[in-house]
Amino acid sequence: MGNKMKTNRGAAKRFRKTASGKIKIKRAKMRHILTKKSTKMKRKARKAAYLSPQEEHLVNRLIPYK
Repeated sequence: MGNKMKTNRGAAKRFRKTASGKIKIKRAKMRHILTKKSTKMKRKARKAAYLSPQEEHLVNRLIPYK
């Protein structure tokens, strides 16, 4: 009988899997010191992003059951 893998809890809080299997992330740089950042940059950072296919396998190992 095989052992279950543990989910990396830090990764579980940062990444979500979509129905199609892509990995959704929140963009960085929106926590503080927003006055000096351009409106374009802040607008782009509000939207969610997706991991590149080259990096997906790394996160899939951290969140095996999501």
